[in-house]
Amino acid sequence: MGALRVAIVGSGPAGFYAAGALLAADLPVEVDMIERLPTPWGLVRLGVAPDHPKIKSVSRAFEKIASQPGFRFLGNVEVGVAVQHAELLELYDAVVYAVGAQTDRRMGIPGEDLPGSWAATEFVAWYNGHPDFQHLEFDLSAERAVVIGNGNVAVDVARMLALTPGELAPTDTTDAAIEAFTHARIREIVMVGRRGPAQAAFTNPELQELGELAGADVIVRADELALDPASEAALEHDTNARRNLDVLREYAARVPAGKPKRLVLRFLMSPVEITGDGRVEGIELVRNRLEADERGQLRAVATGERETLPTGAVFRSVGYRGVSLPGVPFDEGSGTIPNDRGRVSPGVYVAGWIKRGPTGVIGTNKKDATETVELLLEDLREAPRKGAAAEDVEALLLERGVRLVVYAGWISIDEVERGAGEKLGRPRVKLCTWDELLSAAEQVASETG
Repeated sequence: MGALRVAIVGSGPAGFYAAGALLAADLPVEVDMIERLPTPWGLVRLGVAPDHPKIKSVSRAFEKIASQPGFRFLGNVEVGVAVQHAELLELYDAVVYAVGAQTDRRMGIPGEDLPGSWAATEFVAWYNGHPDFQHLEFDLSAERAVVIGNGNVAVDVARMLALTPGELAPTDTTDAAIEAFTHARIREIVMVGRRGPAQAAFTNPELQELGELAGADVIVRADELALDPASEAALEHDTNARRNLDVLREYAARVPAGKPKRLVLRFLMSPVEITGDGRVEGIELVRNRLEADERGQLRAVATGERETLPTGAVFRSVGYRGVSLPGVPFDEGSGTIPNDRGRVSPGVYVAGWIKRGPTGVIGTNKKDATETVELLLEDLREAPRKGAAAEDVEALLLERGVRLVVYAGWISIDEVERGAGEKLGRPRVKLCTWDELLSAAEQVASETG
């Protein structure tokens, strides 16, 4: 029996962990990793904050997986455009979708679409160099920006707005974003959470980091740290929440040092309307109280107390959600591909956020992907092989005019970026447009041809 041929659609952590588990199996497996972009690593490259290089270092583990026999990277290939889902099922013994959650959840309030109201997903993609988002222009001329959300993405957005030029200089933030941040007039960043400090979704290291910013004082209102009995009780079983409360209380007790910017953390507040004549000029917030629902879960319930903050920029960070793919089942409610522990239908599997929703950290994807791969191998270990030969897949894509980026092309992009960064004391200077990326990838062909 020949090698099991598997397509993995998506090259973020879930995709690479799935590839690693497949290539470690006790039977021969060949993996084609299909990626819409010319670059791999997903949110590790395009989502992790540029000032967090240690988190990005997980890519070294992915590089080891990519170097194993049986692995191929097929970049600049969009499923649903260059190749269809039904065709993948004919070309491979199995298909694993690991496409993540690519868009934002909506708040569903008036004024959400006013100019100056942005999804955090767009902002993060822009300053990280995603080629689809470089045309966007973010007006950072207002004195106050408001970030809606209490997770790590919201913390990243707030922190990036607060960084000094000196803190930005050694990062791989795009040149255009560094320029914009350096000339921004924002002096106050307000991060708003609908529930209390005990329910905040950010992790403790990210919260502590805010207190170390060179150019911003962290401001927390002591009255918003008061806990209801249910929140107090929940702390007994939540180490992260307990540590967060300790850090927040320390922030509340600090005397501001008079730094150029203020980063204000607000709790128990929800946006009800973004206001403005033709563009964002303010945001109306309502005070919440926490009430237990029928399952005992604490939920935010609006009171009659309201507050309006003048602002020229609102960044919405209330969650990511998956995007449907042509021909693939999709649950609009959860923003995921319906599945049972990763199994969708015969020959079709999922891993990562498109499987379980946008929860967990990078490492969570390893266990998740391993679960999926175990099911896949259980289903297909003894099945007759139907997968087309590797060269047939490549021939089909080239016949359709795809400017295919193989792994050597990505290494060429990587070398160009690192080389440019080395001259400036930065990890890399990212290529940010499709033309730049594809040209750099194709240097390999011209140099070896």
